[in-house]
Amino acid sequence: MATGIYLNDDEETYTVTFPGDDILTTVTSSGATAANWIATTRQINQDRLNHLIIGLDLEWRPTFQRGGDVNFTALIQLCVDHRCLIFQIIHADFIPDELSEFLSDERFRFVGVGIDADVAKLEEDYELTVANPVDLRGLAAQKMDRPELSSAGLATLVKEVMGLRMSKPRHIRAGEWDRENLTVHQIRYACADAFASFEIGRRLFYDEL
Repeated sequence: MATGIYLNDDEETYTVTFPGDDILTTVTSSGATAANWIATTRQINQDRLNHLIIGLDLEWRPTFQRGGDVNFTALIQLCVDHRCLIFQIIHADFIPDELSEFLSDERFRFVGVGIDADVAKLEEDYELTVANPVDLRGLAAQKMDRPELSSAGLATLVKEVMGLRMSKPRHIRAGEWDRENLTVHQIRYACADAFASFEIGRRLFYDEL
């Protein structure tokens, strides 16, 4: 689905390209930068804060040993329209109050696939509460009158709702998400998941099918 990525002139943000879309992507472990992204998001969307849709996803290093401890959440990805935040929370200098307030704002709808499990992990790992999570599988099944979508993965929903093919290579999906310097392939993958979740949620909520 994501077709390209390049570092912007400010050397602080990336642009991840999709068919017809460019996503301005901030990758950071700075609590201040994350707080600034949230403040800007609120300002840009101040006229629709009562029904804001946010794509939410998490990444962490997988545990391959059976029965082993599950690793802490490494990334929180948030996406609204054509702006994405990839917050390397596992390396953060601090977790800003603005993030906690953003996630717990009951006016917002946080959308994702299997989001209830992500929400539970985020609370367990960092005591961060997501007030209003919406699982895109159930939403798609209801809106499209297709019960089989209630167990679909993100790639299937991208195909059925957006008409696009989404590649999720295992070597990236099961990679070292806790590394300090993410690869461009990891950034593109993480952004794609969050943007796809946002765009599917937007289309389903506003009946743009």
